[in-house]
Amino acid sequence: MLGMSKELYEEASKFLVGGVDSPVRAAVRPYPFFVKEGVGPYIITEDNEKLVDYVLGYGPLILGHANEAVKRRVIEQIERGWLYGTPTRVELELAKKVVSYVMPGGKVRFVNSGTEATMTAIRLARGFTGRNKIMKFDGCYHGAHDYVLVQAGSAASEYGVPNSRGVPPQVAALTVVAKYNDLESADRAAKAAGDDLAAIIVEPVIGNMGVIPPDREFLRGLREIADRYGSLLIFDEVITGFRLSMGGAQQYFGVKADIVTLGKIIGGGFPIGAVTARSEIMDLLSPRGPVFNAGTFNANPVTMSAGLATIETIEATDALSKASKAAKEIAEYAEAAFNGAASVNRVESMFQLFFTQRSVVSPDDARASDREKYAKFHELMRKYGVFVPPSQFESQFTSAVHDDEVILTTEEALRKAASELK
Repeated sequence: MLGMSKELYEEASKFLVGGVDSPVRAAVRPYPFFVKEGVGPYIITEDNEKLVDYVLGYGPLILGHANEAVKRRVIEQIERGWLYGTPTRVELELAKKVVSYVMPGGKVRFVNSGTEATMTAIRLARGFTGRNKIMKFDGCYHGAHDYVLVQAGSAASEYGVPNSRGVPPQVAALTVVAKYNDLESADRAAKAAGDDLAAIIVEPVIGNMGVIPPDREFLRGLREIADRYGSLLIFDEVITGFRLSMGGAQQYFGVKADIVTLGKIIGGGFPIGAVTARSEIMDLLSPRGPVFNAGTFNANPVTMSAGLATIETIEATDALSKASKAAKEIAEYAEAAFNGAASVNRVESMFQLFFTQRSVVSPDDARASDREKYAKFHELMRKYGVFVPPSQFESQFTSAVHDDEVILTTEEALRKAASELK
């Protein structure tokens, strides 16, 4: 059944590290399957498996695979060329949309990935404040650059230690690490950084430790801590932007950040990242100011076209509410199917199961869940025609095209998986 994927994986392992180009793809057992097509809520593998997709490219595909409006706009752009190295009308149109929803009166800089966006946001915060240190939270993922590849030391207020080889300890020492959903820990970390704290960066909803929502007052408390210490508050909305609401987590939770990073949905499935803030902060970026950022592929016209088509489609339809409705039905069914053996977290169209009998409110709770059981769950769901993330520490996503038929298929798979896992 899986002959072609196995053959491709064995060949890929000779040329690609681990046979993949991003580590989570290697978590599929016994080897990654290769996909040849995506249509609506489905992916089709090289072995002709048709799977309901709850990975959706790890979040960008809020409209599902190969959406016709996005496809049409991309084809139109490609017919006119796909790289100019100059400004384009479509980048201005997308900028106007992003700013109007996320940072009214502000400005945006488009880059090529979420990693580039958070890296630029941190540099910008340091440039604006004249300070060096940042605070991040254990369990929050902000990309693959040195200042955020840091984990907690032996105490929550300690300076971070690298969680990747190649990150100098001198760099990690500029990052303090606090506990998510713990304002006392955040305040201790801010005191440890003192008057050198440039910024607090946080995923408003943790999406890379499963799905962990914030406590009601946590984000508001971070706003107060940032103000008290004269630092900037950065919301990493690469995942939540244009998914929780058109204004993202800021609008959804009613807390204003100084800088917001975006990605995923605003590129319509093409490589994208963005930084947005009020003009006095953004104007420090080159060419206007002394904080450097540049990129050959910044605001690539194909990506800009796909992103603009995506946002316009969301505006014109009930895409967000459809996606959230589907996630709500599936999450509720999953909780009932596992009958106390699994805890399910959901925020709008993001959700995840944890095989634990206690509520998951922190990364430590997520780490304490039964990851081997989750891996078996992933395998069983695939067996019954559903693709969920192979890692416990990722989010499941729904799209506007996860309709009633797809939900019924998923619920049947959940019922069978729950029965076999008991």
